Amino acid sequence: MEDTTENVDVESGNTSDPEEDNCSDNDFEPSKLGTKEYWEDAYQKELETFTDIGDVGEIWFGEGSMSRVLRWMDKANIPENAAILDIGTGNGAFLVELAKHGYRNLTGIDYSSASVELARTILHTEGLTDVTVKEMDFLNCHGDLKGFDVCIDKGTFDAISLNPDNSKEGKKMYLKVLKDALKDKGFFAVTSCNWTKEQLLDRFSEGFDFVQELPTTSFQFGGKTGNSVTALIFKRVH
Repeated sequence: MEDTTENVDVESGNTSDPEEDNCSDNDFEPSKLGTKEYWEDAYQKELETFTDIGDVGEIWFGEGSMSRVLRWMDKANIPENAAILDIGTGNGAFLVELAKHGYRNLTGIDYSSASVELARTILHTEGLTDVTVKEMDFLNCHGDLKGFDVCIDKGTFDAISLNPDNSKEGKKMYLKVLKDALKDKGFFAVTSCNWTKEQLLDRFSEGFDFVQELPTTSFQFGGKTGNSVTALIFKRVH
């Protein structure tokens, strides 16, 4: 939402002026989207639907969100054997696309057991049996995530920011775990519908260099142009 005057929480409809509230610890009102219970229930329903009719369910931010990251990976010459982590893998749709794109060292994690079961089931149906999917809370992985060349987040940092229980500490822990998970000069691709470019640049200013912004669909309102989704690439630096 660069260049627009308001930042909108898609769940609650709340707005904040980034000039007055740039990267504060109370950026958004708490939401059920920030709770494990919400996602466990959502993915349990998607798992039942996939079992019944083979529908993989919702692709968070749409297929375009995967395509833009894949195009960047092509241009950045990310090798096929790069260690890639999908943070908050959900139904595993991005893992499927990465595997079909030729990437061979893939790991997806999610704190929802239903998500993990759904992702594994979909990957197995696609014949992709060498992709690793783990039930793991990114904020409580206790140093188990190390050595990744690329970490990808489509909405997980958003959800952590909406958690009713101490999102301030969650955002700080997210940054710490992300730093530990990435190799030096490893890449972080983040897609957000709650954070502006400026806010994300501020959040990830410590330990990361900004690489580029990926193009997303723009809109016009009140004479200003903005984006409903922000997608940025960072590089880990020590």
